[in-house]
Amino acid sequence: MPESTCAAPLPIRPAPPSGPLEQGREFAWTQADFARVQALIRQRAGISLHDGKHAMVYSRLSRRLRDTGHRSFHDYLAWLQTHDGPEWQEFVNALTTNLTAFFREQHHFGILAAHLRAKSAAASAPAPHWRLWCSAASTGEEPYSIAMTVLETLGAHAAFTLVASDIDSRVLAMAAQGVYRLDGLKGLGAERLQRFFLRGKGGNAGMVRVKPELRQHIDFISVNLIHDDWPFPEPFDMVFCRNVMIYFDAPTQQRVLARIHRVLKPGGLLFVGHAENFSESRTLFALRGKTVYERR
Repeated sequence: MPESTCAAPLPIRPAPPSGPLEQGREFAWTQADFARVQALIRQRAGISLHDGKHAMVYSRLSRRLRDTGHRSFHDYLAWLQTHDGPEWQEFVNALTTNLTAFFREQHHFGILAAHLRAKSAAASAPAPHWRLWCSAASTGEEPYSIAMTVLETLGAHAAFTLVASDIDSRVLAMAAQGVYRLDGLKGLGAERLQRFFLRGKGGNAGMVRVKPELRQHIDFISVNLIHDDWPFPEPFDMVFCRNVMIYFDAPTQQRVLARIHRVLKPGGLLFVGHAENFSESRTLFALRGKTVYERR
């Protein structure tokens, strides 16, 4: 009889990876964790995170897990909810977006200058003291652009106060310092650089700092737009709230707009971002230009 044959034994394959390394991740990350983050950041900052933000949230909050010594998002978020301390600010800082630049959305600054000239010409002596608010100051490029525009329009002795606020304490501290890389300011032009900035020397070569005469007009403070405790005893002539509302859902937008209406003088201007439209708030604001509204 012929010798019997049999198939060679199949190689033993290792079990597929499981747990946090299954997707090449350092920490366990589930849909429940993401939903919990969504709820917490909406509660604290009014930010609506859509489902496409999984990777961003994981990446940014992973740093918080490392710094606090937690091994899972479940444990970190549970700990966060039972502690009312500074980590909440770090949590908010990690999830806020700070895209900014000097004179971003250039047309707004032309409208700002024209409004200042027109109102100043119509005002009786003495010249008015202007009050402006930049509600998303980020690292400072926007409020400094506003302040430069005011000084260029009304002169070195212009009477104005600019409140620059943000919910992110980290970027607000950077804004208050007013220090920037010189190669990031090339679009400003030589005249503005000379008038408003000091160049670093030696170990600070390649850096610039805003001059005191520009910085002195700006008060940097922390303000959470969804909280109804804004520290403004006097109304503003103009409010810049640009590219902020896109992170809020519709009801939150309406509440924030109503609060802005309360702190803005009648006839005052509200500047918003290029992707923001508040035509549904006609009882509060009238459109007066490209993404510029007048307070009714």
